[in-house]
Amino acid sequence: MTEYLDIASARAHPGIRLVLSAGVPGPWGEAIKGLLHVKKIPYTRVQQDPGSENPELVAWTGRRNAPQLIAEDDEPIHSWADLIHFVESREKTPPLIPDDIAQRVTMFGLIHEIAGEDGLAWNRRYSLLGPVVKMHRKNPNPAFEGVARMAESYGYCDEAAEAAPGKVVAVLDHLTRQLEEQEKAGSPYFVGERISALDIYWACFAAMLAPLPQELCPMPDYLRTSYATSEPIVKAALSEALLSHRDRIYNDYLELPLEI
Repeated sequence: MTEYLDIASARAHPGIRLVLSAGVPGPWGEAIKGLLHVKKIPYTRVQQDPGSENPELVAWTGRRNAPQLIAEDDEPIHSWADLIHFVESREKTPPLIPDDIAQRVTMFGLIHEIAGEDGLAWNRRYSLLGPVVKMHRKNPNPAFEGVARMAESYGYCDEAAEAAPGKVVAVLDHLTRQLEEQEKAGSPYFVGERISALDIYWACFAAMLAPLPQELCPMPDYLRTSYATSEPIVKAALSEALLSHRDRIYNDYLELPLEI
């Protein structure tokens, strides 16, 4: 079983502490885990309970969400861009940010489209939370209050949920075209000729559309059912090139099976 520190123990623990949603392969958390793994940077896991208020965590870092990274006495880091820059500054090898400015702009721009506000995962989350929110509206249930609160915190509304699949498709189509252009140039990576943070982010965030098998990516049955997209236009846009890229990055660079 994966070991997590509780908040009280984590506050007194030295080194890098990574706050993660225990028992759930959340893509934002898996991505920073992947960056740290590739860089061989050690860290200690700290437990966050998904959908809960996490008052002890808020008292420590000011935020209830995961992931968060706290290095020694530094301020907590939580944004995906800051996490990438932290990892790159902590350990230079292998480099995960391209030296070339055009490649760097492409990398950060595409990660934003995957992991940033109103991007692929943001809109995919609307699709995941929508059915529960609507059920809770019709028949209020204390069991759904955490999900409804989470949806509200991310700006959920019916209009956003309706637009979400189309926005996800737009990102997937662009990512596929990027891989096709790179293949023509002789590279198996999203930018340049070596792995970058973008390759890791896509591999981890693909779980929100097509999770790896249970033996490689354990997760609760309800979450696996939710993550596996059933929306026809999204399924059609999830190209074989994108899935093959995910598999290769996991097999060549990341930890399998995932420890959650």
